[in-house]
Amino acid sequence: GIICKQLCFTEGDAMSKNLKMSVLLDFYGDILTDNQREAMDMFYNGDYSLAEISEEVGITRQGVRERLLKSEKTLSGLEEKLGLADKFTDMQKDVSELISMLEELQRETGRDMTALIGIAERIRDR
Repeated sequence: GIICKQLCFTEGDAMSKNLKMSVLLDFYGDILTDNQREAMDMFYNGDYSLAEISEEVGITRQGVRERLLKSEKTLSGLEEKLGLADKFTDMQKDVSELISMLEELQRETGRDMTALIGIAERIRDR
């Protein structure tokens, strides 16, 4: 399942690129070949270096780099066309805001909003 990952990043920020690619891999990873998905998972989720991936999968560092670049291009292209990761992130933010509003309403009115808050949290955490 998708783990709540925020897509708040600035261009050029390596950590943000890693987070973005990890999220895109969650959304679109099944589109990649097994070899591409494995390399992307090792690099972005497993924090493997190019050399470590090269050794593990039995191809050159340059081969790993090319595989990653092609995979990144594929994932970024899908997100550009479909926008599912951005939509999901926006929905999570909106539901989090709704939860905060329900909690505030519960505090101010004394009315029990536990059930509504629970439903909203389940929606947000999917």
